[in-house]
This record gives sequence, C-alpha cells and structure tokens, in this order.
Amino acid sequence: MLKSPPPLDGLLVIALEHAIAAPLCTRQLAELGARVIKIERREHGDFARKYDARVRGLCSHFVWTNRSKESLTLDLKHPAAAGILTRLLSQADVLVQNLAPTAAARMGLGFETLAYNYPELIVCNITGYGDKGPYASKKAYDLLVQAEAGFLSVTGIAEAPVKSGISIADIAAGTQAHAAILAALLQRQRTGSGCRIDISMLEAMVEWMGFPLYYAYEGQQAPARSGADHASIYPYGVFRSGDDKLLILGVQNDREWFAFCEVVLGDKALAADP
Repeated sequence: MLKSPPPLDGLLVIALEHAIAAPLCTRQLAELGARVIKIERREHGDFARKYDARVRGLCSHFVWTNRSKESLTLDLKHPAAAGILTRLLSQADVLVQNLAPTAAARMGLGFETLAYNYPELIVCNITGYGDKGPYASKKAYDLLVQAEAGFLSVTGIAEAPVKSGISIADIAAGTQAHAAILAALLQRQRTGSGCRIDISMLEAMVEWMGFPLYYAYEGQQAPARSGADHASIYPYGVFRSGDDKLLILGVQNDREWFAFCEVVLGDKALAADP
C-alpha cells in the first residue's frame, strides 16, 4: 500500500545555521517531509561537527540535529554567493537562520529586504537574546541562558545548582521555532504572504520557567532546589527502600495516592495515616 505524502512534502527550507537550536528546528521540518538545504561554511562547515566523533566518526550532536537534510558548502562572503542565495531563496518557502547578531542584515538578508524580494517567504530568526536590547549583540551559550532564565535556581540540590544534562535552551528555542513555522505556513495559506518569526533562546527558556515564576508570584518564596523532589507534590522524587534500592515515585493526586497504598503497598489504611 502506498503511503500518503508527508505533510510538508514539496516545501523548500533554506537553513543558514550552526550549533543546535536552528538545526534542531529544521531537522523536524525535514522529517515532516520538507526539503531542507543546510548551507555550511567551506572547509570546516558547522562547528558542531567537531564536538565529538561518537557516531562512526561523526559528531553525536550533529547527527541528531542534521539527519534528513541536504548540505551545501558556500562562502557567504564570496562575491558569487549572493547570486547563489538569490536563486535558492526564489524557490524557497522558509528561511531559518541563527547567524551571529547582525550578520544576516550585513549580507543583505534583513527581513525588509527579503520581504520585498520574496513576499511569500517565511523568515525565522533564532537568536540568543533577541535583536533589540542590551544583550542583543551578546553571544549565547546554553549554560548561560539556563542560568539567566533561572533554571539553575530550581535544579540541583540545596548546596549547589546543576545544569540540565542536555542543551535545553537550544532545544526550547528550536522546538518553538518549529511550531511557529508550522503556524506561519497555515497563515500563509490564508493570506498568501510570508512573515517574520523571531525566537530567542532566553525567551524560550523563560516560557519553560513559567511554573516557578508563577509559584513566586508577587514576591512569594521561590521553589527551592530540591533534587528530584517537587515543590508542590508529594510523594514525588527519589526514595530509598528498606533493602537499600532507589525508587522513583511520581504520585500526583489523592486518587493515585489511595491506589498506590492499596495496590502497590497492599495497605489501604496507609492512605489516611498522617
């Protein structure tokens, strides 16, 4: 039986990208059927290729965020590069870029220019801190954004903060960009026009920090770093059993607590024991 075409079949995405956030976004578009052409610097390519060599000589980060794409090496500073980009963008539906701050505008790829030349093009800019404000020109690194968003204040134990074991600031920005592009494609079906999307790693992480921010609403005490425990729910975390094994429990409401006592512990009366 023939499979139906994937939902983004026939769409062309041009990606001026490196590191994690933008590549993760465009990889998700590629796996929904879009043709993604990743433009890389000549000689060295995306610097994320060099983080490690764990996947048969390839970098684990790079394989994770760049599978399902095509790659084109291009010296964007070469005089002929502008003509190549023009031909690509004239056929493209989406441009995703996370170049250094102001780099896109210096190359003539600012949104106003793109919107004039390609009115149906959806342009997604992914930055660390947005394109305005005191941090606009600052380089963004995942650990720093985690800290600036407050994530380290609620992660770890009382004695020391701990960063996430994965690049969650990049992941947050990449997944938000992916969702925003899908929404923009739906909007373009109605309006016939492209649009500009601006995603910053800091704003994406602040959205993920919504619970602790509201928990500390109007000056209330912020949730403490408490390992795997939860500020509002119990039993929720890591517990040591009588035979010295570690158990992870996630019981979120009274119904689950009563069921846990009766079915797992075999003692229904424990549910009401203070």
